[in-house]
Amino acid sequence: MLSTKPGAPYLIPPQGSLQLLALGEVGLRLWRDARDGEQTPPPVPEALPRTHGTLGADVPRRERLAKKVLLIGWDAADWRVIDPLLEAGKLPALARLIDGGARGSIATLDPPFSPMLWTSVATGKTADLHNVLYFVEPDPQGDGVRPVLGSSRTGKALWNILTQAGLRSNVVGWWPSHPAEPIDGVVVSDFWRTAGAPLGEPWPPTPGAVHPEALAPFLSSLRVHPGELTAAHVLPFVPRAAEIDQQADPRLNALAKIIARTASVHAAATWAMRHTEWDLTAVYYDALDHLGHGFMKYHPPRPSHVSEEEFERYQNVVTAGYQFFDLLLHRLLELAGDETTVILLSDHGFHSDHLRPVSIPKIPAGPAVEHRPFGVLCMKGPALRQGEPIYGASLLDITPTVLTLFGLPVGQDMRGTPLVQAFEEPFVPDAIPTWEDVPGEAGLHPPEVQIDPWAEREAMSQLVELGYVEAPEGDAEERVERTVREREYHLARVYMSTGRYAEAVAPLEAAVAAFPDEPRYSYFLAQCYRRLGRRAEAGALADRLAAAEHGAFPMLRVLQAQLALRDGRADEALAELQGLRDQMGGDVEVLLQIGSVYLQMRTFEEAEAYFDQALVADPDCARAHHGRAMALVGQRRYTEAMDAGLAAVSRLYFYPDAHFYLGVAFTRLGWIDRAVEAFETCLTQAPTYRQAHRWLARLYMGYLRQPHPARAHAEAYRRLRAGASEGEGAGA
Repeated sequence: MLSTKPGAPYLIPPQGSLQLLALGEVGLRLWRDARDGEQTPPPVPEALPRTHGTLGADVPRRERLAKKVLLIGWDAADWRVIDPLLEAGKLPALARLIDGGARGSIATLDPPFSPMLWTSVATGKTADLHNVLYFVEPDPQGDGVRPVLGSSRTGKALWNILTQAGLRSNVVGWWPSHPAEPIDGVVVSDFWRTAGAPLGEPWPPTPGAVHPEALAPFLSSLRVHPGELTAAHVLPFVPRAAEIDQQADPRLNALAKIIARTASVHAAATWAMRHTEWDLTAVYYDALDHLGHGFMKYHPPRPSHVSEEEFERYQNVVTAGYQFFDLLLHRLLELAGDETTVILLSDHGFHSDHLRPVSIPKIPAGPAVEHRPFGVLCMKGPALRQGEPIYGASLLDITPTVLTLFGLPVGQDMRGTPLVQAFEEPFVPDAIPTWEDVPGEAGLHPPEVQIDPWAEREAMSQLVELGYVEAPEGDAEERVERTVREREYHLARVYMSTGRYAEAVAPLEAAVAAFPDEPRYSYFLAQCYRRLGRRAEAGALADRLAAAEHGAFPMLRVLQAQLALRDGRADEALAELQGLRDQMGGDVEVLLQIGSVYLQMRTFEEAEAYFDQALVADPDCARAHHGRAMALVGQRRYTEAMDAGLAAVSRLYFYPDAHFYLGVAFTRLGWIDRAVEAFETCLTQAPTYRQAHRWLARLYMGYLRQPHPARAHAEAYRRLRAGASEGEGAGA
């Protein structure tokens, strides 16, 4: 049990303890030396092995724009929590970073699950390409499940590419990164930080968690056990901790685990930054996400379903978490120095206001409903602009941006693009078809890598605690089958989020066949059928869901309204959605769907009103801004439509529909060059968007007098119109 007596049982002053942890390995040593007497840590190897690069002359290289890059991941950080704290002067380190560089929002991907997202950050690719698709996966024997591993990733991550280029990387805590890859540099995996034994018992290094392996004994001495923490570490988060019955309320111990894991990661990262030569340091912290899932419901203002007693007890946890992270950031920036380019980002945000869900769905990864689709992004460095906002960034843009900073080409198979808008002197970066075919040592795992099952058990326990996965109960074969189908379901979600509905059908059909009573699988399959014009099959699935008494599943009513509209029953569709609006209390998703029905009915003023209501509830909703743009185009209010379209793509740049309607607005305003750019961007993101080809054919022929591209786009439009099923690549 955690001691809540101030100062007990150690002699470190309470006001200094979190500050000492924030100093990293130096502060950790000071704290322990004062507590236990000066200790002699295990020896550090004198020299780390080096790989000096294997790139051939056929890989283009530019002059480096960054001496070093520090990449900091704050899982679930959100501007809506941060900005009031910045205004109150409570985050001075983050304020200095922003003031010296640029900031913006960064769009997450669907589905918003952290292992998938942080792998996309590290590769520039969507999950269907890098193969990390869920929190867990079947183990190699096929008789159980395990946490998803870094070795499950297919293809090269950023640090593998840098190894090939002769650049050294430190990678600490990335999720997932176990087992540690043999790159040029230091890797401390996400399995390394979790306490595997009670305090006082042997806690050996997790096999495979550290590269080079010779560093494992020393780095393991930097881990913090939650049992070491005192009230001085917890009271800043929960000032009234002494009132809590820890037998009945386990949240203090959960908080101690979060603090200890964070301190462990930070100590390893600061040691690597101080004691190794490095070009890239990438460090990932998950604590803000864990604090959000555990304590955001108590963050001010108090939701009506939270008792005053619990609110008073836990209302400071999230704020204290951000202040602790600001202390960590101060130390990282101090070690990095002014010549280092710093990129700080989160993979998604976290609802902290009236959009906080009252309850968590009882489905796998249900807590993700608390995630907001926009994270934070800050960039500062000698080659970057100062004070300029960053618009339209995506998680997929980070690896291309870092490669560009190091003067390396971007793989054309990466879905992201460098954020050259943030550079002092924007330019067109070099590109190669793919980094996967570039030969040479990249520090990738050999195929026979084995994993410690005890380390897996600890990681699984953490995922169960968070509610991302269910406890492994029941028949092993069924657990494996459920995991396989959940993975395929997420793969289908990735396909759908990128407009590839036909590809999503097969995995969803397999999931429905295996688990016909799971409404999520049937709902998304029905949506694919609807998009592909397979109305009878979509309707049959909707009827089956309704007959199975899944009527409480809100999105089923949305689906039924969409099908009614397709069949020309607009009044029935609106009645369905209006009833759902009354049931859901003005839910943003319902407002968006009602607005979409009015758009299809060409009742544009009514559509605009509902999109406006959605924006009142969530001003950052890119879909609402885009819906408003469509409604305004329908009313021929093109200047306002342009503004709404720009608002949409500034929040979510990878949005083909929004770029298309921007092109329409620009055309109607007579801004032909900008219209062409918007339509071309649409096609870059969605090459089968046939209406964009049609508009470009007209613009190139009628305005720009360029017959060759006009003919090419006209031919593409005819080909897509003849070959695509209804809804597939149709565009608007």
